[in-house]
Amino acid sequence: MDALSQFIQLTRPQASLDLRCLFQGRFSIPHDPEPNGQALFHLVLSGCCRVDTGGRTLTLREGDFILFPRGEAHTIHDSSTAEARIPKPRTSHDGMLPLRQTGRGAVDVDLLCGRFVHERGSTTLLVRTLPDPLHVSLSDSASFPALQALIGLMRDEAETRAPGALAIVTALSQALLTMALRAYGQRENARPGTLTLLSDARLGPSVQTMLSAPERAWTIDALADLAAMSRATYARHFKARAGMTVWDFLTRVRMTLACDALVHTRLGAGEIGARVGYQSEAAFGKAFKQHLGMTPARYRREIGLT
Repeated sequence: MDALSQFIQLTRPQASLDLRCLFQGRFSIPHDPEPNGQALFHLVLSGCCRVDTGGRTLTLREGDFILFPRGEAHTIHDSSTAEARIPKPRTSHDGMLPLRQTGRGAVDVDLLCGRFVHERGSTTLLVRTLPDPLHVSLSDSASFPALQALIGLMRDEAETRAPGALAIVTALSQALLTMALRAYGQRENARPGTLTLLSDARLGPSVQTMLSAPERAWTIDALADLAAMSRATYARHFKARAGMTVWDFLTRVRMTLACDALVHTRLGAGEIGARVGYQSEAAFGKAFKQHLGMTPARYRREIGLT
């Protein structure tokens, strides 16, 4: 399994669709901050609009995808800058999803809006390293033909509303997230972070091995050999791509796997710690509390199994 696939599997994001927006004319739709663990997204099926967030204005066009990993507040506007009365949107249901509409004529903007719900522990590896918002113009991706087909299928299913349409569009949203994360990591101007690291062909084998075997007592020399680099070159290149040291990344991997095991298994803390690379339960507990702010036992009580 490749590193990006392993990474997404570790974080277990669950897609859900909230509504479809069909806008004509003027519109302005505010979105309040989302609670922890909720990453809101918008996919432009057709048309053009603007998003105001954190003091910035972004323009979204057909095929654009925007994700708010930490649930930042934002407002979606029409692309006009002229002063005019903005009507209140109408709400209804199209048989598949709640529907939000403005105007009565031909639709100017068609948006599919939803969220990815992730477990608390996954933030140690994924959410904290993503830009907020993460904006990808999927039409610029090398995978654009496949993305066009995917978006077209999502649009067709949303329009026809045949039996099973909601399940199909929800599943396709998961595929869309993966494509968007890959496209962002492959951008030449992508900022350092986990996605940029996972897209690096030279570092890929060592990253993939860390994800697969976090319990090993890794050394820089061993990881550098996997990347066919010298120790110094490997450490420097890794930090430049990841925005963190090799050891910081490996610790995040171990903590994410530990959180997953605490939630989804009944293994004891000592065994979980051993499986993710700690020599003793005490060492594992200390590292876990340092990164998650609580002991493994408390995490399990509050988040996972009782």
